[in-house]
Amino acid sequence: MINPTMLTALSPLDGRYANKVGELCGRFSEEALIKARITVEIKYFIALASEPKVKQLPKLKTKQEKALLAIINRFDNTQAKEVKKIEKVTNHDVKAVEYYLKKKVERISGLKKYLEFIHFGLTSEDVNNLAYGMMVHDGLNNVIRPALKSCTADIQRLAKRWQKVGMLSLTHGQSATPTTVGKELMVFADRLERQMKWLKEFKMQGKFGGAVGNY
Repeated sequence: MINPTMLTALSPLDGRYANKVGELCGRFSEEALIKARITVEIKYFIALASEPKVKQLPKLKTKQEKALLAIINRFDNTQAKEVKKIEKVTNHDVKAVEYYLKKKVERISGLKKYLEFIHFGLTSEDVNNLAYGMMVHDGLNNVIRPALKSCTADIQRLAKRWQKVGMLSLTHGQSATPTTVGKELMVFADRLERQMKWLKEFKMQGKFGGAVGNY
């Protein structure tokens, strides 16, 4: 197996730009996806337990709910490897998460007989679409938008510093009217601010639909 380098990487993100996007690895890697799936499954289980119409699953005690949330908070690379080990048997990524959680939840006092409510009524896409949505919003809110805001602020500072520095503008590759370095930089700042406004308003859609969409 070839170890990825700048020349053998599958994409520039793994090669040329790897040192520029390292902060995103923890948010868009497979490990991050597994953790997001686990989060969806556990939050769904907690929601089911709080639904009075689901009489077969009693409302959780505070201690039980804390223990369930601890599974998310303690998730790390070692736990991710455990899920991948299960996946070698199931040959199904979401099913591996389900089996992993059943092993964890059965250790929580009073929950062993309710294990079949993990993933109850769901199809894999119910878990996946919400997991991806969580990852996208996490990346946007905590990495991408702050980076764009910082970059825009830097450009605006340079634009202000060089607002009176004249330069010759071009049209069709030929000399045109005079402009300033500051004005040209503000064009880019304005474009970035528009993009940030759209990113702030963006919301991923999510759904729980069941196996055939009738849930």
